[in-house]
Amino acid sequence: MRPPRTLSPMLVAAITVFLVHAPGWSQPTAASQDGSVKQDVKAAGQDTKAAAKDAGHEVKTGSTTAAHATANGTRKAAHATEHGAVKATHATEHGTQKAAHETKAETQKAAHATEKDTKQVARATSQESKKAADATERGSKNAAHATAHGTKKIWDKTKSTTEGAVHGAKEGAEK
Repeated sequence: MRPPRTLSPMLVAAITVFLVHAPGWSQPTAASQDGSVKQDVKAAGQDTKAAAKDAGHEVKTGSTTAAHATANGTRKAAHATEHGAVKATHATEHGTQKAAHETKAETQKAAHATEKDTKQVARATSQESKKAADATERGSKNAAHATAHGTKKIWDKTKSTTEGAVHGAKEGAEK
């Protein structure tokens, strides 16, 4: 809203000078006219006084209007700032909750993947350990069997050799 137009003090002074001095410029000065000149100056002074009062009143009115407009604008700006701050706070809170939820979900995914991989490694290790134990058992059985077979073979050979030697000794003794 624009404040009403007012007369500037400079314009009022120019009008006053014109009104006071203009009658003197256009009319010759005479002693009989001194009373009318005085009357004119007095009237001009009254006019100047009234114009100055009017100008002061208009300045006061304009200043008051401007002050009210400034106060109203300041209240509006403060309200808008408060509203914006509340809105920003809510947006920040929402973003933080969303990020926390996503972080939790990703952490749970990682934990499940780690658990799954650990179980697979444990299962594979268990299977490999069982295979190694089975292979060791088979190897031990094979070694025991081979040792028993070798021992029997040697026993049979030794027995056969001993029987042959005994038989040869009997024959040699009989001759």
